[in-house]
Amino acid sequence: MTVLLAGGCARLAVPVASSMIPGFTSAFFEECDLELAEASLPAELKLMEGLLKNDPGNAQVLSSLCMGFTGYAMLFVEDENPERASGLYLRAKTYGLRAMGILKVDSNRTLDYIKRMSPENIEMLFWTTMAWNAWVNLNLDKPAAIGESTLAVACLKRVLEIDADYYYGAPCVLMGSILAARPPMLGGNPDKARAYFEKAIRLTEGKFLLAPYYFARYYAVRIQDRKLFVKLIETIAKTNPHELKDACLINQAVKQKTAMLAEMEDELFF
Repeated sequence: MTVLLAGGCARLAVPVASSMIPGFTSAFFEECDLELAEASLPAELKLMEGLLKNDPGNAQVLSSLCMGFTGYAMLFVEDENPERASGLYLRAKTYGLRAMGILKVDSNRTLDYIKRMSPENIEMLFWTTMAWNAWVNLNLDKPAAIGESTLAVACLKRVLEIDADYYYGAPCVLMGSILAARPPMLGGNPDKARAYFEKAIRLTEGKFLLAPYYFARYYAVRIQDRKLFVKLIETIAKTNPHELKDACLINQAVKQKTAMLAEMEDELFF
């Protein structure tokens, strides 16, 4: 009887706890203290995974797990441990696809499903796209990732069709990064990349620091434009990360990453 009651209480608690999930995720990206965010997010993610066990099909929990694991990998793991980040991105991607109702990736069916995603699903679609393409980028030497790269980009293109300005132009930043970082045989195109980066920067007047950071890291380095690289680095250094409240954590992390990138200047340009 006690076990049955405990199980019943857990099921009853899921809807209440799930309603709090958006608050957890938004508070995470609003947090300006990097150490606090890095220390607290894993516990929040494990809590959400616990909730998911009691309600495996909860799209809100699945979407938030995708967002959380993607943000954690991107901001705190990828630079130091790409292999671990790859696993976290894959985990995020799986949660995101489940939130979208995709349990198995099948080229034709998945592509058709992506094309029919509605504007109401922009959040889960965007974060799934972020995770999926980040995973591909870290595994371009593996056939599985190359095989899924077309679908991952198709997912991004659908996001761009729905709302290219979503989350301070992050879809444009991601597309610019892909076009700048990948070789031509995998769709790379530096000229098109620049247009996406510039559009994203104009949208927030450079206040969303992920745009100039990836512009410097991927585009300026790719075409060996050292002058542009230095200009972007200096712009980021002068920008107040608190300008965008709900992206403060990203801005703080980017400023830290930019300082490390600046130290590599002589290695990146030749």
